[in-house]
Amino acid sequence: MKKMVVTLFIGIMLLCCACGKEEAPIQLQETQMKSISELATLECYYHNVAKYKEEDAEGFWLWKKDKHFWIEYTGVVKVGIDASLVRMEVKDNVVEITIPPAYVMECKADKLEDDSIIVSQKSADIKAEDQTEAFKVAQENMEATAKEDRAMLANAQQRAQKLLEDYVNNIGRVTEKQYTVKWIYVDETGKPVNAAE
Repeated sequence: MKKMVVTLFIGIMLLCCACGKEEAPIQLQETQMKSISELATLECYYHNVAKYKEEDAEGFWLWKKDKHFWIEYTGVVKVGIDASLVRMEVKDNVVEITIPPAYVMECKADKLEDDSIIVSQKSADIKAEDQTEAFKVAQENMEATAKEDRAMLANAQQRAQKLLEDYVNNIGRVTEKQYTVKWIYVDETGKPVNAAE
């Protein structure tokens, strides 16, 4: 009986100690911001037509023929920010977040189907290597177009900013603090380019 009372007493003490422990305070964490930045990617879908032309590909003298065809393709471009460049510094109730520009993370054209290729009636015979070369050029063009799409890149950066600001505001609500976010913009090397609130 004594053992049972002692065991029960120890159990109650452990339970009281466990209940009396304070949890770690909720606070803003840079590692969580980096994780959020990695999730803030945009996937954009492209649909385009690439043209392929090779002059004098077949025949000789007056009977020469060009290779001439078009490829219809679709592709996916992933755009986001480099999470390793995201920094955070909290000064009183001001949260300074360093954010880089968005960039094209991945660019992938879908593989071609038979009906994706439209061959000119007067074209020389098209070989598999011609299609492969045209597909490669199409993918390069899609990536170049995406890199020049300033609106899409700005949209990706703004998406990351919105998610990070929401994170700060949610932590503020839980901890009953009112935070002001100040943005520090850096280039792709991490060098500051502009600061704005």
